Amino acid sequence: MKVGLSSYSLYGILKSKEMSIIEAIQWVADQGGEHIEIVPNLGFKLEDNPALVDAIREKASVVGIDISNYAIGANFITEGEEAFQTEIERVKKEVDIANRLGVKFMRHDVASLPISDSTIKQFESDLPKLTKACQIVADYAGKYGITTSVENHGFFIQASDRVQSLINHVNRSNFKTTLDVGNFMCVDEDPVSAVKKNISYASVVHIKDFYLRQAHLYPGEGWMQTTSGNYLRGSIVGHGDINMREVIKVIKESGFNGYISVEFEGIEECKQASKMGMDNVRRLWDEA
Repeated sequence: MKVGLSSYSLYGILKSKEMSIIEAIQWVADQGGEHIEIVPNLGFKLEDNPALVDAIREKASVVGIDISNYAIGANFITEGEEAFQTEIERVKKEVDIANRLGVKFMRHDVASLPISDSTIKQFESDLPKLTKACQIVADYAGKYGITTSVENHGFFIQASDRVQSLINHVNRSNFKTTLDVGNFMCVDEDPVSAVKKNISYASVVHIKDFYLRQAHLYPGEGWMQTTSGNYLRGSIVGHGDINMREVIKVIKESGFNGYISVEFEGIEECKQASKMGMDNVRRLWDEA
């Protein structure tokens, strides 16, 4: 097991240019992180920038940490076959970037819909198209030895059963899930139960924490709503309302021994929050 950080956690200072992605890699290593997950277009871009791709790979090597996962956006629910094929080809080019980075794991989104449209009926209707796209991308990534994955987010493919259904329909040994323990709350699933269901499908694990307030207790600005109207706000890992001790125990007892990537999206200062999150994950893992 290796604990590290998603570059997404430092989005604020990457966007403001207070820190570059190269400096972020150094910072993660300085905090004891064993890997960094690269999430482009959040403060930096890698498309058509091979020099930066090479610089990221080389910097990680110099400071002695892994690049664990390359995480990009994608949406295979398109209008027309031409747009569908165009999106597949775009994602395949992102696979090429992942290979240049030297990673063996890559997360790509598959679809995101508003809550009102994210019905099980719509999911079943779109499943064949999503399956086909994921198969094509996984087969392409396979030539590089890369495992692709879907993350449980975006409301449409977020519930544990929908993630499992897509993985089983794709039916590729190199297509799994980047399992985010916190994101199940967005569809009102208990994280402990959902992690138990999906940990065997995980290629990479995201550790994220949330504060939770019930729908009738509106907490004010700065909170997002779940599918049933409850309220969430990102927190430092270990400070929120997820039973993080039990979640990490489930992960450890499953035998998972891969990359654990801390994701922070709260309102606290991101560097301090990210370091505290990584420290808390290590402590809870040792205590599990």
